[in-house]
Amino acid sequence: MTDIESPFVGSEAIATGVLRSHQLRARYRSVFPDVYALKGAELTLHQRARAAWLWSHRKGVLMGLTAAGLHGAKWIDDGLPVELVASNARPPRGMRTHDFRIHPEERMMLGDLPVTIPQRTAFDIGRRHPTRSAVARMDALLRATGISLEDVAAIAAQHPGARGLRQLEAVLALVDAGAQSPRESWLRLTLIEGGLPRPQTQIPVRCPDSFTTYYLDMGWEDMMVAVEYDGEHHRTDRWQYEKDNRRREDLERLGWIVIRVLAGNTSDDIVRRVRDALVRRASSLP
Repeated sequence: MTDIESPFVGSEAIATGVLRSHQLRARYRSVFPDVYALKGAELTLHQRARAAWLWSHRKGVLMGLTAAGLHGAKWIDDGLPVELVASNARPPRGMRTHDFRIHPEERMMLGDLPVTIPQRTAFDIGRRHPTRSAVARMDALLRATGISLEDVAAIAAQHPGARGLRQLEAVLALVDAGAQSPRESWLRLTLIEGGLPRPQTQIPVRCPDSFTTYYLDMGWEDMMVAVEYDGEHHRTDRWQYEKDNRRREDLERLGWIVIRVLAGNTSDDIVRRVRDALVRRASSLP
């Protein structure tokens, strides 16, 4: 017998003769009630999403962070509860259901799975998660899908009485698809909340004596001050370390002040260092 690798409805498999009851018990485990997957298999986000949809009798619509991951947004943990628009108020463990009103044009099919469109997905994330988390999640979603803030605002306009619209408005004012990681989103928000001018993201810097163009995480191009987040790979990967050294030398030669932020740096220290750099640069300008 060939194993069934994709989640499936157990009662359907038995009724159609694909499996016998003892085969189902011996070779498969229950993911959600009457939805099974191969024992020992680590399920991906897509597989868990499919299992939740099957549990809803194929009537639910995948939404929220689950939909964001299916649309290609990074940094979505496969182990997060699956989010589903469904009327059942008591979902099984590993799933969250929401009885939302979704307009027909706010859903689409990704393969055989119904999913909220990216704009609607962003709308739900922005109004239902804490501000910092929502901004980072929406940064990633906008970067993956190419939708605009105006697209999300248009969805909000169609739901004038929806819960969380005030928070969504605040989140939209902070979102920037230029962030390439949650830590970059966190860093940008730290600077803004520290009272500094909002930085530009992904600043291109062309080296005039070569064909090299560097992209700085964030900063102020007119002041030639940048802020970058250094991950662990910058110190543990020898090739990356040497490449970063050449990059640093080129940027310093071009006159850039680059503040590098590490995981252990506090928000107060980061803001102080960046503010000092901006003041120092301002005092040197004609």
